[in-house]
Amino acid sequence: MNDPAVAEFWQLAGDQSVTEDHLLAQLDGDGRSVPCVGLLEGRPMSYWEIYRADLDPLARHYPARPHDTGVHLLIGSVADRGRGLGSTLLRAVADLVLDKRLTCARVVAEPDLRNAPSVAAFLSAGFRFAAEVDLPAKRAALMIRDRSSRDAL
Repeated sequence: MNDPAVAEFWQLAGDQSVTEDHLLAQLDGDGRSVPCVGLLEGRPMSYWEIYRADLDPLARHYPARPHDTGVHLLIGSVADRGRGLGSTLLRAVADLVLDKRLTCARVVAEPDLRNAPSVAAFLSAGFRFAAEVDLPAKRAALMIRDRSSRDAL
């Protein structure tokens, strides 16, 4: 979280307790947000948050639908960035959400508009740009991947 490229968009830089507090809030919460670590050949390389977007404060900023599921992605290592892994992973996770959560009709995300590589990764993963939204900590690109458009990908 202290890598400058990460800190700019995640706002969790600092000593280890900052990240621990962020994780504990999810782990001790009501299950609406689940933190995950992605492994590549047994090595941690990504951090994910899968969350109920329709029950999240985000829902006040877009026309949320019941069971919308949100996704946050962080590619941790500089060596893993810029290789197209983000798009591949986002597509796989969105497919997994749609396969396992039958009540979910779409997966949403809200990367910072300034984070061009992240926005590009979502677009390459089959998400569409739906709108710009003003959130408390950022101006975001609302990205949506609909179940109905999945077969066209």
